[in-house]
Amino acid sequence: MRERTVASLKTAAGIVLLAGVAACGGGATEEAPATPATREAHVVARSGLAMGSSLTLMAWTADDDGANQAFEAVFREFDRLDHLLSVWKEGSDVLALNAAAGDHAVRVSPETLEVLTLARQVSDWTGGSFDVTFGALSDVWKFDQDQDDSIPSTSTIAKRLPLIDYRKLVVDAAAGTAFLQGKGMRAHLGGIGKGYAVEKAEAILRKAGLNNFSIQAGGDLYVAGQRGDRPWRLGIADPRAPDGAIFARVELSDATFSTSGDYERFFIKNGVRYHHILDPRTGQPARLSRSVTIVSKRPVLADGLSTGVFLLGPEAGMALVERLPDVEAVIVGADNQVRVSSGLQGKVEIVHPPTDGL
Repeated sequence: MRERTVASLKTAAGIVLLAGVAACGGGATEEAPATPATREAHVVARSGLAMGSSLTLMAWTADDDGANQAFEAVFREFDRLDHLLSVWKEGSDVLALNAAAGDHAVRVSPETLEVLTLARQVSDWTGGSFDVTFGALSDVWKFDQDQDDSIPSTSTIAKRLPLIDYRKLVVDAAAGTAFLQGKGMRAHLGGIGKGYAVEKAEAILRKAGLNNFSIQAGGDLYVAGQRGDRPWRLGIADPRAPDGAIFARVELSDATFSTSGDYERFFIKNGVRYHHILDPRTGQPARLSRSVTIVSKRPVLADGLSTGVFLLGPEAGMALVERLPDVEAVIVGADNQVRVSSGLQGKVEIVHPPTDGL
């Protein structure tokens, strides 16, 4: 559960190098300038900041202008959604929802209603391990812009735990309202909002006529079609490698690749790693996993499930993945063992075992 500020997924060299060759593809002659129809396809890329983390867009196309216009629309959409879903943007739907907790329902945008409804689905699947009302702990543990490496007292945490219960978040789609039933409850969409934005970005790029592209927003990545004559090659970060190296890679098309890890935002004190993925049942950083990568068709569900499965741990988390249609996973447990779901067997290449360590 997080609004990640550091990318949790490191792409393999194939994708990283493509950004360096996003130059003109040739085809111009003295007699006539090149047009999208006469140029060779190549990578067009753009990077920037959105929703508190890096956003990188790539398209394999011969139409640079069309791709760049679509990219601009994606950045605008991320900004628009951030102003609805963020707990850091004044006037957001989520801040209004939290301010009215225990008092009254508030009217929110259709987008916010949709995210809250999807979050409820993931919460039900994970038995509440994924819970957007974990926001009650967001000022107890400080892992966002306010990180100070402090460890809250057990009594402080205990006072907040009764305020975490996704079942007390009432969404009325017909009325267009949402309501937190308990005074002091707080929603936080950091664990699912970015995946929702990626899903909207996919629709924008497809509407623009692009068929071969990638969208990476922090640890959430969607790839469509191919990079030239092959699927997109993606890497999974080694949770304990100091240089961001990968330990596994996989080729994908028309799928989401979402990673949650205990190495994204953390500190180590007295030989213990404290990180931002908090277990809503204990109020403590989750201890069963090091990283979870979810492969799915829908970015928003992959985003929420990567957190939920991380909290469930390797055994219960993989059992859930195997029950869900069109969902696969690669899990590195706290024991540093790699587990790969049945649908990815033979498709994931383990480059080397994950680095061990604290």
